[in-house]
Amino acid sequence: MYQYSDKDKQIVKNRTREFLSQVKRRIDGNLTEEEFKPLRLMNGLYLQLHAYMLRVAIPYGELSHIQLNKLAEISEKYDKGYGHFTTRQNIQFNWPKLEDVPKILNELADVEMHAIQTSGNCIRNISCDHLAGINNEEVEDPRPWCEIIRKWSTFHPEFSYLPRKFKIAVIASEKDRAAMKVHDIGLKLIKKRNETGFEVYVGGGQGRSPFIAKKINNFVKKRDLLNYLEAILSIYNEMGRRDNIYKARIKILINELGEEKLKSLIESKFKKFADKNLLLEEDEIKKIKNYFKLPINNPIKSSIPVKKNKEYNIWLNQNVIKHKLAGYSIIMVSLKHYNQPPGDATAEQMKKLSIIAKQYSHGEIRVTHEQNLVLPHIKNSDLFSVWNKLSALKLATPNIGLITDTICCPGMDYCALATARSIPISQKISQHFKDQSIQDKIGNIKIKISGCINACGHHHVGNIGILGLDRNGEESYQISLGGSADEKTSIGKIVGPSFSEKELIKAIQTIIETFEKNKKNNEDFLSVFNRVGIDPFKKDLYDKSNP
Repeated sequence: MYQYSDKDKQIVKNRTREFLSQVKRRIDGNLTEEEFKPLRLMNGLYLQLHAYMLRVAIPYGELSHIQLNKLAEISEKYDKGYGHFTTRQNIQFNWPKLEDVPKILNELADVEMHAIQTSGNCIRNISCDHLAGINNEEVEDPRPWCEIIRKWSTFHPEFSYLPRKFKIAVIASEKDRAAMKVHDIGLKLIKKRNETGFEVYVGGGQGRSPFIAKKINNFVKKRDLLNYLEAILSIYNEMGRRDNIYKARIKILINELGEEKLKSLIESKFKKFADKNLLLEEDEIKKIKNYFKLPINNPIKSSIPVKKNKEYNIWLNQNVIKHKLAGYSIIMVSLKHYNQPPGDATAEQMKKLSIIAKQYSHGEIRVTHEQNLVLPHIKNSDLFSVWNKLSALKLATPNIGLITDTICCPGMDYCALATARSIPISQKISQHFKDQSIQDKIGNIKIKISGCINACGHHHVGNIGILGLDRNGEESYQISLGGSADEKTSIGKIVGPSFSEKELIKAIQTIIETFEKNKKNNEDFLSVFNRVGIDPFKKDLYDKSNP
């Protein structure tokens, strides 16, 4: 993973000292909350429903065991003993005191972490495939390119005050594990005529107006990448709406201008940038790539322990993936235990997981956009030992990709923008479907829950999407079906009128029954939905809810 240079360290420390001064001025009353707002957002600090929330960047989802341990210490010392991992591969602390935030940032800087690019109208934390560098499908490791983009975008003088927040994801295989097509820019590494470059997608996003990104360039050479990104961002910065927050994203710009017009503007701008000092030289690319060499280089002979243990064997089948090197495995660490909010990890869990990572995974942990964690380099022979340790921490729930592996935003329990709760809905779904045989029978399915139209829970691209609404002071939940965030990205279709909280679990049960009734052979939920359409689901839902 990337290591800070002396210059990086000095920049982050200076930023922390600067924010300490701003916090003191706010506490002393020399800054109003309105004056303080843009300053705190530049440092990842939000004002939520009950308290401030600090969002810490985890660039492209990579953590060292030292960093994870520090996050655990911060959660104990300055928060309520837990952290919340988000769909942007970040972590949030929901209860820090304002006067403590500069102390937190200072401690983060000690382990090469910060909260820059986690909020505000800038280029946000760059996200990536959580299996980058360790799967056999990819053209090459996309993480160095995430780092190159991060270095270019952090403190970019022109792009620190964009019309709206801006999100970039990078993948390098046909399989999309980073929800690339619902980002403002999606980059896909491909090989064409023996040269590696990028397919470029623009204009994805969710919220009030969900859009799937459009491919605007079939091949951008590696050396031209930053110039091409600069062209896209420059056009957006010049032409993006600043008069209406709901129409400020680049997805609206491309929809209003049209795909061909935007491509023409970008190409024209790109040609003007051809002589800028943003051309990437091979030596610079190689230098960054050297930070991302795998800690293991060669396959080994190492067998998975065979045990007559039902729980262990279920976990092996559901949560363990083959590594690109023989003799190793990848462990998906579920943060979806049936009694905890999705994405939450306690200080104890983080501390002990950091020890496990140091002992068994070369000190590495990764964060997925689906709010789980990854131990990327586990010897096959160590799997049973690691399973025992994870089980003791309630981090071995064998539900990755199943119905209880929900994505969920904090909702009205924390967020000032939310119109309904989402965490209790996720917990009710988990309790209702927690029987392993039921989960296995249903198979792969993605349920995603948002507490408001801003879609932080990605409900638009859930196989089953749930949106919390306020109906005359009462919480209700709108259901959409058929969404997907993978390589076949699709926006879910709303089935009809919303359901009360009391009716919701029954409605989801009905949806599952309709799926099972129409299922052929080993079809998963999305395959059935795409084949039969929404009508059978709609008929069963409303016939049963309104007898």
